[in-house]
Amino acid sequence: MAESNNNDTAVYLDYAATCPPLPEAVAAMCEGLAGWANPSSPYACGRAAKAELEDARARIKSALGWDGELIFTSGATEAIAIVLQRTKTPLTAVSPVEHAAVWRWCKEANYLPVDAHGIVDLDGADLSGLVAIQHVNNETGVVQPVARIAAAVREAGGVLFCDCAQSAGKLALPDADMIAISAHKFGGPVGFGALLLKDYGLLHAVGGQEHGYRPGTENLPAARAMAVALEAGNDWLREAAKLRARLEAAIEDTGGEIVAKASKRSPAIGAYRMPGVSAASQLIRFDSNGFAISSGSACSSGSLKPSHVLEAMGYEHSREVIRVSIGRKTTEREIDAFVEAWKAMAQTT
Repeated sequence: MAESNNNDTAVYLDYAATCPPLPEAVAAMCEGLAGWANPSSPYACGRAAKAELEDARARIKSALGWDGELIFTSGATEAIAIVLQRTKTPLTAVSPVEHAAVWRWCKEANYLPVDAHGIVDLDGADLSGLVAIQHVNNETGVVQPVARIAAAVREAGGVLFCDCAQSAGKLALPDADMIAISAHKFGGPVGFGALLLKDYGLLHAVGGQEHGYRPGTENLPAARAMAVALEAGNDWLREAAKLRARLEAAIEDTGGEIVAKASKRSPAIGAYRMPGVSAASQLIRFDSNGFAISSGSACSSGSLKPSHVLEAMGYEHSREVIRVSIGRKTTEREIDAFVEAWKAMAQTT
């Protein structure tokens, strides 16, 4: 059974925005819908649903290698909001390349600078409170050196929060105190995710379900699907790394530029500049030729505003940059087809 796609004729290269759900995750969700009892109900079928929910929670933690607590949410955006609205540790520092979901709650924070490679500079930073640093950037794929950052934050007595929407299910989770993840980024259901935290005491409780930290009826079908999607593993990343290397070699051969080439990057995400061609024009022309790509984050690409990520890096040609992201089912044929379309477009400028 093949993965579902909204348009089977298109070459889909926007997996950083969302992934098609894995067939086994869809099956698990459908099976979960058959057992529709409320996991918080005290009677027999409710208790059975609760047992299934806790089994899914344990499986997700095991697949992620996480030995702390896990609060189910509607996705990474809600997990981020929970942390930044209910933290017991005042926010003192945040990187300027965070996702918009983080920026929404960080208007009074101190922004840490990043260098031209997209790496956070901690020199002189106040790390004594809550520090928000994204693990993998959703536009460039740059991987922050979180082990070094975590050591500095803990030495200062702070708490580290990482948005891992682009890394969970792909790369090993960083040693952070709190982590936000989203199921649809690795083949699970849309509208579901989790907040991982080392201790519930890091947050103010509000009552209700999820040990009092997230009110509302628990979504057992989505929890089951998320567990199955994570258990599918990440062996496909080895092939993704080869495909991206093939893509980038061709892009450079035609005068294109790789953003943050010198940085450690996720093998699934790349940002590329086509000199002299606006990202808006590229999106339209690639789409008309059957290629689904984006310019930066899916949450902002529709506005076609300059990327705050590239601006923070001091990148001067942000309006000519697109993002290509590779998934589990991406093929060499698809990459080669995109390369041919890139070459044809670049040669007409």
